Amino acid sequence: MPEKKLLLQFAIWLLFTANLFSQSLYLSAIGDNENETAVIDSLLYRKTFNDYQSLLQEVDTLKTRLNTIGYIESELKSFNKSNDSTYTAQFSLNNKYDYIHVYYKDVIDKKLLSLISNSVTDDYFEVNISNLEASLNILNTEISNQGDPFSFLQLDEISKKDTSTLSANLVLSSKSQRFIDKIIVKGYEKFPKSYLRHYLNIKKGQTFNLSDIKNKSSVINDLRFANQIKDPEVLFTKDSTILYVYIEKVKSNTFDGFLGFGTNTETNKIEFDGYLNLNLTNNLNYGESLKLLYKSDENEQKTFDINTTFPYIFRTPLGIDLNLNIFKRDSSFINVSQKAKLFYQLNPNNQVSIGIHSIKSENLLNSNVTTITDFKSDYYTANYIHTRPQNYNLLFPTNFLFDITLGLGNRNSEGEDERQTKVELNTFKIFNLNDKNSFYSRLNFAYLDSNTYLENELFRFGGINSIRGFEENSLTANLYTVLNTEYRYQLNNTLYVNSVIDAAYFEDNFNSIKEKLFGFGFGFGLLTNSGLFKLNYSVGKTENQKFKFSNSKLHISLSANF
Repeated sequence: MPEKKLLLQFAIWLLFTANLFSQSLYLSAIGDNENETAVIDSLLYRKTFNDYQSLLQEVDTLKTRLNTIGYIESELKSFNKSNDSTYTAQFSLNNKYDYIHVYYKDVIDKKLLSLISNSVTDDYFEVNISNLEASLNILNTEISNQGDPFSFLQLDEISKKDTSTLSANLVLSSKSQRFIDKIIVKGYEKFPKSYLRHYLNIKKGQTFNLSDIKNKSSVINDLRFANQIKDPEVLFTKDSTILYVYIEKVKSNTFDGFLGFGTNTETNKIEFDGYLNLNLTNNLNYGESLKLLYKSDENEQKTFDINTTFPYIFRTPLGIDLNLNIFKRDSSFINVSQKAKLFYQLNPNNQVSIGIHSIKSENLLNSNVTTITDFKSDYYTANYIHTRPQNYNLLFPTNFLFDITLGLGNRNSEGEDERQTKVELNTFKIFNLNDKNSFYSRLNFAYLDSNTYLENELFRFGGINSIRGFEENSLTANLYTVLNTEYRYQLNNTLYVNSVIDAAYFEDNFNSIKEKLFGFGFGFGLLTNSGLFKLNYSVGKTENQKFKFSNSKLHISLSANF
């Protein structure tokens, strides 16, 4: 029994001792007066601790924070244990300095100082002492971005200038400036090197600036044939700076087609029309593209169009775009159009070009009594394209497009020349109301200015890529404006429904026609593993015509990626 009583007493003593050593410690920090104590309390220092070492560390941190807000002459007067668990630290704050004049001559570019100070002279700049640390960090970041990542700024010879202002000298501890010595692409090793140099504007010998490189590399996602896997990284060695860019190749070839059918108002028979559109991109790893279009519609019209683009030829910022278009209308005439342009990519979003455009038309009718006339036209063209992507949206990857072309030239027909001017504009914008709702608006405009007009030189429009509810290329004009609008609601990331409200105005001076057109309907789009499937049902009418569902058109298209 005495042994059990002794063991019980020993256990109680152990519990008491453990509780004694595990109890919390408290810190009370005061100043020489109530005002100083209020300043210290405003710093919201930590007051409860599990061990003595953490409490001492908080006292040192508090002294540093007082220096940071301007009390650089503050001192710890006493540090005493008030009771078993509380310690009192008494500070004397002394004078508070609000500003510091930092003398920077021959240390840093004066232009950078506008980032941190509104008061900059030729010798010094002034900042609030409470902002001093943040200001120096900003300057250090800018110096690093200019190719000197291992440099840092510090203050030397700090002294009093007056009762509220300090002065100090700015000192730069610097190593040699860094330049990009090598660029290594990971993931897609055959990524076109010309795109690194001209599209991203990242090249060997360039001053190293990591934040700038990250901004530039982000536009990789704007390319149809590549994505950025992760942010660029850099390897510093004693003698070199190696940049690693992480890219993956993506499927960029597309096969697009649609089938349309409607009722012929004269024969009351169903007629079909459609097209095939093949787009091959970057198959040779040069960023090149080849577009092939063949279209046949119910008006016995056939179109063959081939377009090739070669960007950054001979590793220069220039590219070449070539186009051949053959259009045949039943047995009336055939037009052969050839285009060649030299383009310059100003940046990922803007492109300018100049070129030539030649059109030759031949009358296929045997009869001399016809409105079709042989002619040949030649134009000098200028073009500007601006695009703005929204890569986060798989259904609608482009948010804004502005494409305008001006052509100046002449037409030769039956031995007579006539000056002509052409203007063509294609632009659209998506207004995102929220994550699910958006409004799409597209404007298509074309104008041919000439003293006289020939039937086989007029613009042709109408159909799924123009004003919906009308047959493909069934309308001719020397001037037309088409406005397409859609309200779109995304049910999820791969499915949307949309309204169709189209309006157009055109003038056909050859046939003395001026008309307003309208198209109304609805549709939906579905992103499948094969590509984007779209269906639109629309009814077209003229200004003075009533709605007839017999004039409706059902347009189906599938754009497949491979």
